[in-house]
Amino acid sequence: MKFVVRLWQFGRLCGASADLVPDHLWDRVALPARPPRRHRYPGRLSADDRAALGGIVYVLCKGVSWRDVPGEQVGCSGVTAWRRLRDWTEAGVWPQLHEVLLAELRSAGLLDMDDASIDGSHVRALKGEGAHTGPSPVDQAWPGSKHHLIVDRYGTPLTVSLTSGNRHDVTQLIPLLDAMPRIRGGRRRPRHRLDRLFADRGYDYDKYRRILRARGITPKIARKGTSHGSGLGRTRWVVEWTFAWLHQFVRLRIRYEIHADLHLGILQLACSIICLIRLGTSL
Repeated sequence: MKFVVRLWQFGRLCGASADLVPDHLWDRVALPARPPRRHRYPGRLSADDRAALGGIVYVLCKGVSWRDVPGEQVGCSGVTAWRRLRDWTEAGVWPQLHEVLLAELRSAGLLDMDDASIDGSHVRALKGEGAHTGPSPVDQAWPGSKHHLIVDRYGTPLTVSLTSGNRHDVTQLIPLLDAMPRIRGGRRRPRHRLDRLFADRGYDYDKYRRILRARGITPKIARKGTSHGSGLGRTRWVVEWTFAWLHQFVRLRIRYEIHADLHLGILQLACSIICLIRLGTSL
């Protein structure tokens, strides 16, 4: 409950650029170097990177369109923030930020990769077009996408992916495991392998159980046709809670971006913000 309150407080901070990008977030973001300005005919000064990041976080929290970002309040226009999002996504800024925060969580003893959970969540695509969109089998064939997520025992997001709405959850099991970063933690050896993986009946395939065991992971997957009193829900509920945390960021409730990489980029940024709040930094 305390974590939910802190996440709600972060959403309330969407008022000024300094609040949107606090020091403990800005200090961990490694942005690519920008080309130097021309000495002759330098043109208009470009917007500050911190203000642009504040514009991205504003859209993520509020869910407004890029053109509706209050430039006087944030410090840059929404179009500029969108362009920086595009450039920084291409440069791989968000996965790098997420990996840095996971390493800090592990160093602080706040990351438990012994027990992990996996699941997927469907979101509608507003315009119904773009890569990784498809008719949802659970939403009257409405075009949409799916967020796929692996979390640790405490619900900390470890890795995330994006697919079309008609992709089966189990198809992302191996890609998510392959995308698991090598998480450092002080003097400890980097770790990217889980001990046990909990999943619901959608992952009930013996083929994938064998793959998990071959990787040294004990599968804890509910069997189809069994009662709900198996006890797996006592551990697996954290992934559902994490999806609820992610949907506190209004921009993630519906997919507005036509470009799949940009939607995945803000999804990864939201995961990093959750990790940052898990570290216990003051807001």
